[in-house]
Amino acid sequence: MSDRISTLRLFCRVARTGSFTAAGKEVDLSQPSVSRIISNLEKELGVALFIRNTHTVKLTEAGADYLARIEAILSALEEANHQVRGDGKLKGRLRVGVATSFAVREILPRLPDFLDQHPGLNVDLVLTDARQDLISQAIDVALRFGPLSDSTMVARRLAITPRLIAASPAYLAKAGTPQIPADLAGHKVIIGPSSMGSTGWTFKKDGKTLSVRIDSQLMVTVNEASTAAALAGMGIISTAVLGCRAELERGELVQLLTGWEIGTIEVNALLAGGKTAKPSALAFAEYLQASFHNIA
Repeated sequence: MSDRISTLRLFCRVARTGSFTAAGKEVDLSQPSVSRIISNLEKELGVALFIRNTHTVKLTEAGADYLARIEAILSALEEANHQVRGDGKLKGRLRVGVATSFAVREILPRLPDFLDQHPGLNVDLVLTDARQDLISQAIDVALRFGPLSDSTMVARRLAITPRLIAASPAYLAKAGTPQIPADLAGHKVIIGPSSMGSTGWTFKKDGKTLSVRIDSQLMVTVNEASTAAALAGMGIISTAVLGCRAELERGELVQLLTGWEIGTIEVNALLAGGKTAKPSALAFAEYLQASFHNIA
C-alpha cells in the first residue's frame, strides 16, 4: 500500500466511510496501518486532512477540497485504464444513490446480472428517500424521480412511469369507492414523498383540469411506508406505478379513477462528472436504460 495511487484511493475511502477501520477492511489493512498512511500523506502535504476524535473521522476544509480534486483525478485515471484495456470489464467502486423503495423493488432485482457482467466492480447502494448531493456524498450516479435541477450534471432517462391513486380492498369496502375526483373529499388520504401534493390533487380528462382538496390524516417521509399504510387500509395513496406495481398485480391494492389522468413521473440517472463520468456509472445507466425500456 506504499504507492501513490493506492494512498490516494485509501484517503478517499477514509473520507467517505468516516472511519480508518472501515476503509482498512476494504483493502485488508489494520486501523493503525491506515492511520499511519494517512498521517504520512498529511505530513507530505503539510496540512491536516482529517479531524480525529474517539468515535469519528471528519474532513477538514482543506481535506474536503483535496477530496474533490483527487476523486476527479482518480475518475479520469479509471476512464483512461478502461479505454486502454478495451475489454469492457469494469473495476473499482461505484456509488449509487437511490430511494430505498425503488432500490428494493426495481434496482436490486436487476443488479445480479450487471454484477455478473462485471465481477471486478464493487457497488455501494446509498439508500435514502432524501435527495443526495452527488459531490459531497461522492455519488457516482443518482437515480432521481421528477424534474432535474442539477444543470451541471449529465442525465439519462430510464423510464416514464404513470402516476396513479390506489387503496386496499378493505379500505374501499369500509369507506366506499370514489367514482369521480370530487368524491375524494370524503376520504382519508396518505401523503408520502411521491404524492402529488399535501393539500390538493389535480386530475385531467377530456381536455379539462380538475383540482380536488384532500384531507391527509397520515403523512410519511418514506415512499415504502405510504404503500404499507395503504395496504393496512389507512387510506388512499398517490404514487408512481413503480411504487406499488406488485401490490396492484396481486390485487392487494386497487387503482382508482382509472379514467382520469394524474400525470407521469420521469425516472432519470444523474451522472456526476458530466462528460468525465466514471465508465462504471455510464455503463450502469445504460444497463438500466435497456432494462427499463419496455416498462410502464
